[in-house]
Amino acid sequence: MEQNRGKDSVPKATRPWFEAVVQLTDQVCDRYLTGEYASLARRLAAALARKRPCPLIRGRVTTWACGVLYAVGAANFLFDPAQTPHMRGADLCAAFGVSPSAGAAKGREIMRMFRVGQLDPRWCLPSRLADNPLAWMVELNGFVVDARRLPRELQEEAHRRGLIPFIPGEPA
Repeated sequence: MEQNRGKDSVPKATRPWFEAVVQLTDQVCDRYLTGEYASLARRLAAALARKRPCPLIRGRVTTWACGVLYAVGAANFLFDPAQTPHMRGADLCAAFGVSPSAGAAKGREIMRMFRVGQLDPRWCLPSRLADNPLAWMVELNGFVVDARRLPRELQEEAHRRGLIPFIPGEPA
């Protein structure tokens, strides 16, 4: 699991772009989404700001901000009407003033860059992590098993090693 890194881990040279992206993602999350989405967007924007060469310094900040939330949204099924919150991709892009094709393309670029996929535990909303099957899959003696079904002592060891997000039955 990637450590939760804050603003201080963003290099000074790229901090202005990071802050501009986060300001936009925070505004959209405040208006349409949740604080969980805002937090994940900040983490992803920080990861982009740390990348060498920093991709944020080329292109429009609004497109990067849209792409960040598009990637986080895709990982969490934001575009599925059965989910809450739900937002169409075109509506997300419109909230940033970005065309749907540009927003989706930037989201896909970010997803490729960080190998983000649907149900990716690294980018899963904390409130959905307990129900995310990929967050609980561990290899034991050559077999992939659901850690929630293992004895407590093995769950504790898996948690110590960072293989599972928390010990089932305990607060996250």
